[in-house]
Amino acid sequence: MIDLSDKKLELNYPCSWEYKLVVLEDCNIKKCVKEVVFEREHNLKPSRTSSKGKFKSYSLEMLVHNDDDRTEIFRLLGEHSEIKMVL
Repeated sequence: MIDLSDKKLELNYPCSWEYKLVVLEDCNIKKCVKEVVFEREHNLKPSRTSSKGKFKSYSLEMLVHNDDDRTEIFRLLGEHSEIKMVL
């Protein structure tokens, strides 16, 4: 197996970045995302639904301006009470 733990992700900013969000099926995902990204332009698309229908996943794509911006959005999405997982 290849160990990439000592490698740093190198990106040319600004760039488009995609976050995968997992929420409960009754979550108002548009409201949750708006609470984190406010008026920033973004694209939110449904991705998958779990086999029993309890969870749904979405792809959130948006322009990030630098590494701090990308990781801060990831952190804020992960801390949102309605969002169960961010990838």
